[in-house]
Amino acid sequence: MQQNETRTLWISIGAALFAVVLLYGWAQDKRASFAKKFGQTKTVVIAREDIREFEIIDESKLEVVEKPADFIQPSALQNPTEIVGQLALAPIRKGEQLLNTKLVFPDKSTGLSFQISPGKRAVTIPVSEVQGVAKLIKPGDRVDVAAGVDDGQGVNKVRRVRTLLQDVPVLATGQSIVDNLPIQVIRGEEDNFEVRNMRVNNNYSSITLEVSPSEVQYIHYLNSISSPIYLSLRNPNDRIKSQYPTSDLDDLLNKPKVRTPAKTQVAPAPTPQPEPKQVKPKRGRFEKL
Repeated sequence: MQQNETRTLWISIGAALFAVVLLYGWAQDKRASFAKKFGQTKTVVIAREDIREFEIIDESKLEVVEKPADFIQPSALQNPTEIVGQLALAPIRKGEQLLNTKLVFPDKSTGLSFQISPGKRAVTIPVSEVQGVAKLIKPGDRVDVAAGVDDGQGVNKVRRVRTLLQDVPVLATGQSIVDNLPIQVIRGEEDNFEVRNMRVNNNYSSITLEVSPSEVQYIHYLNSISSPIYLSLRNPNDRIKSQYPTSDLDDLLNKPKVRTPAKTQVAPAPTPQPEPKQVKPKRGRFEKL
């Protein structure tokens, strides 16, 4: 009885393996005929979820699948790393192929707002050659912001200069913004045109910085009191922020700081208390005089 059960088990296993081989062969034949009819399969990037218009695309929204070559659209992208960080110019539905014609890197054509980090704000300050490092600052550079503010009143009034902000990203210089193609095409007569390299352009009078909302208030306050703001350019690899003391005329002339000693408060003399009256004891009714 046991030999029959063992034989039946091996026969079943063999039949299952034979069926798998037949199924694999049939699948390969179908794959070959399918590839012959529609072309070999290729990888293509599709949307894992709906992507809104003007939304920045990250890796979580992408998926790589295989599709027949005839089913892949001409401008479809195959490498997700080429897509991450780009902007959707139109809504993209779930399962739709990512087309190069529907994507663009954020630049001047998409507006400055997409260049601003979440939680940050863009603020513009006027600059001259002295205030703006001879206008050699370019979008993408990082700067420190310093300003002079008057402190005190009357004869005690003194101007103090302080570094307010450090390691601040520059979003734009004039109309030239980050990630914008650094060229300008100027058309002339008879359809002639000139291409200018905007990397060396210094024809601007304002710089736009990326700061926090509270730092926006600092800059607007300085503008409201007409206090000049000065920028200093940093090395892009220097990200260290340090604490700097304020500077005034005494620091410039290397004068020693004279500190007024704090006035010591003298405790008031205690108010003299009246001496308690001595009360004579009363004599008893039957006490002899």
